[in-house]
Amino acid sequence: MKNILIVQTAFIGDVILATGLLESLHRRYPTAKIDLLLRKGNEKLFDEHPFISRLWIWDKKKEKYRNLFGILKDIRKEKYDLLVNVQRFGASGMVSVLSGAAMIVGFAKNPFSRFFDYRSEHILGAKGSKDFLHETQRNFQLIAHLDGTEMSKPRLYPSDAHRDRAAIITGTDPYITISPASVWFTKQWPESKWIELAGAFKKFRIFLLGSPSDKEICNRLQMAIGENSISLAGVTEFLTSAAIMQGAAMNFTNDSAPLHLAGAVNAPVCAVFCSTIPEFGFGPLSDTSIVVQTKSDLPCRPCGIHGKKACPKQHFRCAYDIDVGEIIRQLKIF
Repeated sequence: MKNILIVQTAFIGDVILATGLLESLHRRYPTAKIDLLLRKGNEKLFDEHPFISRLWIWDKKKEKYRNLFGILKDIRKEKYDLLVNVQRFGASGMVSVLSGAAMIVGFAKNPFSRFFDYRSEHILGAKGSKDFLHETQRNFQLIAHLDGTEMSKPRLYPSDAHRDRAAIITGTDPYITISPASVWFTKQWPESKWIELAGAFKKFRIFLLGSPSDKEICNRLQMAIGENSISLAGVTEFLTSAAIMQGAAMNFTNDSAPLHLAGAVNAPVCAVFCSTIPEFGFGPLSDTSIVVQTKSDLPCRPCGIHGKKACPKQHFRCAYDIDVGEIIRQLKIF
């Protein structure tokens, strides 16, 4: 293989998890040119990436399909030896089939998968299952049939500039980070719980991480937690946030993108799962990691794969039943 394209146009967490494929393919084909097609807004994850040759950036918010067909025209000129489609939706399948790539692999759930050269199943684990696959394992199954490939963990590469900026922000005192937001309400631990958790870290500085859209919740938490906290929502870019996570005593997240950002730099992480479950295959991958979830046997949990905009039962016990004291007892950073 001399020319490879990976297609992952979903949200940031999915893109981070797909970097395991980048690692595996680079190890197997170290001289290959590896490109990546992703949605606009996620490209900053790959600043100064050591072995990505080109980023194809799809703007989904403005003239979505016109932009896609413009990109496709240029992709066809590349004559890729291998195209790995990590997405399960129609637009990515159409691009794959029309790309002109010599070999196309992807998930069987994709509507265009009948035209792929190789297909793999994408099956989420069930509640209580012991033999479920992590998403990175499901992704690797797409290329496992290629001789000599070995599974790799996701990885990102903060530069010295990102680390220097992180060091200026954090200083030398011990600190933790909290990433309190999620796109989905039922994936997001309540603010009162984050405030209670922060109260156990009087001797630590607390950095609140998030995107520009997370400013409101982070600002509210900063006001509630007090002077040892600072909101960085919308202030630090992806890789600077990753570098900050690397230096933290612990990083607290929901089942959301910051969890995978921490994993991609092997930063310690405590992941709070509310309405979703680890068995879906999106748990932490860091060497030091903790999963926290309710001990209550709730028949309504999980209520969906991705979370919902509100608790269908209106009690949100999957979040409120999580004991902050139990989290503290599991930690060894005091």
